[in-house]
Amino acid sequence: MTDPEYMDRAEAALAAIERSCDRINDATDVDIDNQRVGGMITITFGNGSQLIVNLQKPLQEIWLAARSGGYHYRHDGNAWVDTKTSEELFGNLSREATLQAGQPLEFAAD
Repeated sequence: MTDPEYMDRAEAALAAIERSCDRINDATDVDIDNQRVGGMITITFGNGSQLIVNLQKPLQEIWLAARSGGYHYRHDGNAWVDTKTSEELFGNLSREATLQAGQPLEFAAD
Protein backbone atom coordinates (compact mmCIF):
# COMPACT_ATOMS: atom_id res chain seq x y z
CA MET A 1 0.00 0.00 0.00
CA THR A 2 1.29 3.45 -0.81
CA ASP A 3 1.68 6.09 1.89
CA PRO A 4 -1.29 8.13 0.54
CA GLU A 5 -3.47 4.99 0.54
CA TYR A 6 -2.45 4.24 4.11
CA MET A 7 -3.28 7.78 5.20
CA ASP A 8 -6.68 7.70 3.50
CA ARG A 9 -7.60 4.40 5.17
CA ALA A 10 -6.15 5.36 8.53
CA GLU A 11 -7.87 8.76 8.58
CA ALA A 12 -11.17 7.07 7.67
CA ALA A 13 -10.71 4.70 10.63
CA LEU A 14 -10.03 7.57 13.04
CA ALA A 15 -13.08 9.46 11.74
CA ALA A 16 -15.21 6.33 12.26
CA ILE A 17 -13.95 6.05 15.85
CA GLU A 18 -14.92 9.67 16.47
CA ARG A 19 -18.41 9.07 14.99
CA SER A 20 -18.78 5.96 17.16
CA CYS A 21 -17.94 7.99 20.27
CA ASP A 22 -20.61 10.54 19.30
CA ARG A 23 -23.18 7.76 18.76
CA ILE A 24 -22.32 6.16 22.11
CA ASN A 25 -22.73 9.49 23.91
CA ASP A 26 -26.07 10.11 22.18
CA ALA A 27 -27.50 6.60 22.65
CA THR A 28 -26.27 5.54 26.10
CA ASP A 29 -25.75 6.94 29.56
CA VAL A 30 -22.03 6.24 29.29
CA ASP A 31 -20.09 9.47 29.33
CA ILE A 32 -16.99 9.12 27.22
CA ASP A 33 -14.77 11.94 26.13
CA ASN A 34 -12.76 11.67 22.96
CA GLN A 35 -10.00 14.06 22.06
CA ARG A 36 -8.09 13.98 18.82
CA VAL A 37 -4.67 15.52 18.36
CA GLY A 38 -3.22 14.86 14.92
CA GLY A 39 -3.11 11.11 14.37
CA MET A 40 -4.06 10.18 17.94
CA ILE A 41 -7.43 9.80 19.66
CA THR A 42 -7.67 9.51 23.43
CA ILE A 43 -10.95 8.08 24.71
CA THR A 44 -11.51 8.75 28.41
CA PHE A 45 -14.18 6.99 30.45
CA GLY A 46 -15.98 8.24 33.55
CA ASN A 47 -13.79 6.06 35.78
CA GLY A 48 -10.67 7.80 34.44
CA SER A 49 -9.44 4.89 32.33
CA GLN A 50 -8.41 5.54 28.75
CA LEU A 51 -8.05 3.93 25.35
CA ILE A 52 -5.52 5.47 23.02
CA VAL A 53 -5.61 4.93 19.27
CA ASN A 54 -2.75 6.33 17.22
CA LEU A 55 -1.32 6.12 13.76
CA GLN A 56 2.12 4.63 13.18
CA LYS A 57 2.87 6.08 9.75
CA PRO A 58 6.34 4.56 9.20
CA LEU A 59 4.91 1.07 9.82
CA GLN A 60 1.57 1.76 8.12
CA GLU A 61 -0.21 0.57 11.26
CA ILE A 62 -2.80 1.74 13.75
CA TRP A 63 -2.00 1.05 17.39
CA LEU A 64 -4.45 0.64 20.27
CA ALA A 65 -3.36 0.97 23.90
CA ALA A 66 -5.80 -0.49 26.44
CA ARG A 67 -5.71 -1.79 29.99
CA SER A 68 -5.28 -5.30 28.60
CA GLY A 69 -2.25 -4.34 26.52
CA GLY A 70 -1.19 -2.95 23.18
CA TYR A 71 -2.44 -3.98 19.74
CA HIS A 72 -1.00 -3.31 16.29
CA TYR A 73 -3.27 -3.30 13.24
CA ARG A 74 -2.38 -3.50 9.55
CA HIS A 75 -4.85 -3.11 6.73
CA ASP A 76 -5.33 -6.42 4.88
CA GLY A 77 -7.22 -4.90 1.94
CA ASN A 78 -10.57 -5.18 3.72
CA ALA A 79 -10.09 -4.25 7.38
CA TRP A 80 -7.57 -3.29 10.04
CA VAL A 81 -6.37 -6.61 11.53
CA ASP A 82 -4.20 -7.18 14.60
CA THR A 83 -0.77 -8.51 13.69
CA LYS A 84 -0.78 -11.09 16.51
CA THR A 85 -4.39 -12.12 17.10
CA SER A 86 -5.96 -11.38 13.68
CA GLU A 87 -8.77 -9.55 15.49
CA GLU A 88 -10.40 -6.66 13.65
CA LEU A 89 -9.80 -3.15 15.04
CA PHE A 90 -13.41 -2.13 15.63
CA GLY A 91 -14.39 -5.43 17.21
CA ASN A 92 -11.43 -5.27 19.56
CA LEU A 93 -12.07 -1.59 20.31
CA SER A 94 -15.69 -2.46 21.17
CA ARG A 95 -14.56 -5.22 23.53
CA GLU A 96 -11.96 -3.06 25.26
CA ALA A 97 -14.37 -0.11 25.61
CA THR A 98 -17.03 -2.44 27.04
CA LEU A 99 -14.56 -3.73 29.63
CA GLN A 100 -13.46 -0.24 30.64
CA ALA A 101 -16.96 1.30 30.67
CA GLY A 102 -18.60 -1.64 32.42
CA GLN A 103 -21.42 -1.89 29.88
CA PRO A 104 -21.75 -2.93 26.22
CA LEU A 105 -20.38 -0.38 23.75
CA GLU A 106 -20.06 -0.76 20.01
CA PHE A 107 -17.59 0.86 17.68
CA ALA A 108 -18.14 0.48 13.93
CA ALA A 109 -16.17 1.21 10.79
CA ASP A 110 -19.19 2.65 8.96
